[in-house]
Amino acid sequence: ANPLLSGPQVASLLQATASPLALNSSPINGGFLNVGAAVQAAAAHPPPGPIDGYDMVSANGSVYNFGSATAQGSLAGRGAHRPVVGVALAPSGLGYWLATSDGGIFAFGHAPYRGSASSKHPKDPVVSIVATPDGRGYWLVTAGGAILAFGDARARGSLSKVHLSRPIVGMAATPDGKGYWLVAHDGGVFSFGDAHFYGSTVKLRLHRPIVGMAATPDGRGYWLVASDGGVFAFGDATFYGSAGHAGLKHPIVAIAASPLGLGYWLIASNGQAVAFGSAPIETPVSPLPPSLEVVAVAS
Repeated sequence: ANPLLSGPQVASLLQATASPLALNSSPINGGFLNVGAAVQAAAAHPPPGPIDGYDMVSANGSVYNFGSATAQGSLAGRGAHRPVVGVALAPSGLGYWLATSDGGIFAFGHAPYRGSASSKHPKDPVVSIVATPDGRGYWLVTAGGAILAFGDARARGSLSKVHLSRPIVGMAATPDGKGYWLVAHDGGVFSFGDAHFYGSTVKLRLHRPIVGMAATPDGRGYWLVASDGGVFAFGDATFYGSAGHAGLKHPIVAIAASPLGLGYWLIASNGQAVAFGSAPIETPVSPLPPSLEVVAVAS
């Protein structure tokens, strides 16, 4: 079994693999637990990075850590020339990259610096950064759908020569790093490499625009989230709930999947997090300022 699984993750696996009474089974939550199935399920999941935690970043580059996510530094007070728009975690969970709208990259902890796009002067602002599975590279995506690859990241296609009716707002990569999805403000999803298209919200009448996406651990599905907290699940992504009718005072700006993909967090611009499924409710390592303006999250 995976020794790095936390308590909530173990509980989720036990519940997910519960089965009728069988040899070597025992009762749990009114059902019966198949220990062998739980062990196999745990072994099938690679050790996640930061266990049951996530990092939020604000436009000025301040980084806020939740759960077991660890602080590795920030841009607060360093006067970045452009606002921070994205954050990506190193696979070890002991480092992260921050990306600014002009393509600047700032590496902290064990996240290696592989280059930036600030000197390339992208035509459109950068909107997101995604790390490769081994943490030896990363992609930047612009609002116009251009892909900028660094380190061992490979460009599998882009939308830079396509006229988009709505700007790109998010990106997610497949588990092997040989493909990725881009999502637009209207929920249009564009797949490249070995990333498969599982659906979009283009034909739906959205109350608020899509602001982000997260992929399932096996890469066979994804979630989209709208600024009002609406969640849309495709492929093998399970719908665990949404905040669409929660009356949030601040818009949702990002979604982050829990390490095993059995839940997710929705993050509002003021730092408020709404947890669904097995995603635990985390407390910040340090207090959040009242004027916080969150722009991205990574788990």
